[in-house]
Amino acid sequence: MSGCNTIVQEIRDRRERIREKRAQASPVGAAVFVLCIVAAVPFTVLYDQPAFMIAGILAGMYFLFAIKVAKQWEKAVLLRLGRYKGLRGPGLFMIVPVIDSIGRFVDQRVRVTDVTAESALTRDTVPVNVDAIVFWVVWNVEKALLEVADFDKAITLSAQTALRESIGRHELAQMITERETLGHELQRILDEKTNPWGITVHSVEIRDVHIPQALEDAMSRQAQAERERQARIILGTAETEIAEKFNKASAVYVNNPTALHLRAMNMLYEAIKEKGSMVIVPSSAVETMGLGGLLGTTSLNRPPQ
Repeated sequence: MSGCNTIVQEIRDRRERIREKRAQASPVGAAVFVLCIVAAVPFTVLYDQPAFMIAGILAGMYFLFAIKVAKQWEKAVLLRLGRYKGLRGPGLFMIVPVIDSIGRFVDQRVRVTDVTAESALTRDTVPVNVDAIVFWVVWNVEKALLEVADFDKAITLSAQTALRESIGRHELAQMITERETLGHELQRILDEKTNPWGITVHSVEIRDVHIPQALEDAMSRQAQAERERQARIILGTAETEIAEKFNKASAVYVNNPTALHLRAMNMLYEAIKEKGSMVIVPSSAVETMGLGGLLGTTSLNRPPQ
């Protein structure tokens, strides 16, 4: 509900700004109004005729409401006696006061609309909150004003409806991992709907996907369990490969006691080369290496340098 209230408030604020802009006179018209009065003052004083001042005020009032200015990125909709007459701008243009009126100044730049779908169910019945951004532009002002009453509101509500429908057609995993695909699908759906209005949807970007905290914790535990399973599989595979290597090594050493003796001596050297190390050697290994009746436990210290 908070998202809907925000959208409604934004639309009301935009309408209020449009009304204020239509009601106010342009700075150029105000400047011409002042010039007309200033120009009428010398003639009024010189000829002592107040008619010059009255004429200057009337002329200034005419230009005050007749001169309009549209910015570079705007188009002004001209209505004559309530009927659509055409588009004016950008730049300076004139209208006939009382008879003509400016219906609206339409911004033709790329606009951004924030869309939110709260507590929408995915295909696998998971409630999610999705935030998206819609980039759109009015490419035909005449169609946008004559085909739809309020295209700002139409774009917002259409995007929100399309977002909910798209969420219902996708599973949660797809929405999290395939945001770009979801955005392209929304862009296609909206563009088909808004093109007859003279509006093009450039792109839709999925900004964030919120899931319930309990489900997020469950997914985290599931991911941890999956990583633990993979780790155990890797460890078991490594043990199997090591056993296979030992089996092959035993086949080599069984018929070559000298090689086995050299390997055992090398392992013993590697173990005791650190200062102060202790090595425990089984008596069977001592006999195999042919070292005589040595003790099973040998402590060797490296002599001081």
